[in-house]
Amino acid sequence: MAFDTQTFRTRTLSAIVFAVIMLAGLLWNKWSFIILFTLVHFGCWYEFIGLMKKIDPVNYKLRSLLGLFYITLPIVLIILMRVNDFNDLSDNYLKVIPCGIVFSIWINDTMAYIVGSFIGKTPLSSISPKKTREGTFGGIILCVMVITLIGYLTRFYFVADWIVISLFCAVFGTLGDLLESKLKRLASVKDSGSLMPGHGGFLDRFDSMLVAIPFVFVYYSIFIR
Repeated sequence: MAFDTQTFRTRTLSAIVFAVIMLAGLLWNKWSFIILFTLVHFGCWYEFIGLMKKIDPVNYKLRSLLGLFYITLPIVLIILMRVNDFNDLSDNYLKVIPCGIVFSIWINDTMAYIVGSFIGKTPLSSISPKKTREGTFGGIILCVMVITLIGYLTRFYFVADWIVISLFCAVFGTLGDLLESKLKRLASVKDSGSLMPGHGGFLDRFDSMLVAIPFVFVYYSIFIR
């Protein structure tokens, strides 16, 4: 997969705008966080129902119920991690795990794209032909390295926690991306929506996060909280 400078520039510029909005919602306070992910929730639902209509126009309402597990559950779980006051954790600590999830997904996606663009040769799956094994594994490795280093330097929680969280986000996030790619293929569409130039819609942007969040939440509930 040759490196496309124009595509990379478009993706980068739209990603910067997206990142500013996301960071404001993530870091301002718990209410901005709730508002942000409420918007994400309804945006993903809107696009998910649209995909279900294309996949099965007759039974799309029944199929759309799967969105309760695919979309609603992960959004509820990440909000719980943000507003939970277990053990009287300070607000700064409550921001850390959700931010760690978001940053892990961003880093994994970006590194997988860059590594795959330069050295990717072997297709990862027929579901998403542009993804390569080289890019996927490169993204996972770099994601774990960067997030673990940040965790070590900031000293929020243990290094082992960040290794697990970043690994979960990278691996299950990749599976989430493949899942949404499969849905788009069944619906015969390129993107789930047009939220961001070069990135697609809400589901295109949050597909990885939706699948990774429940696994991180289980780890968080057992070993961190």
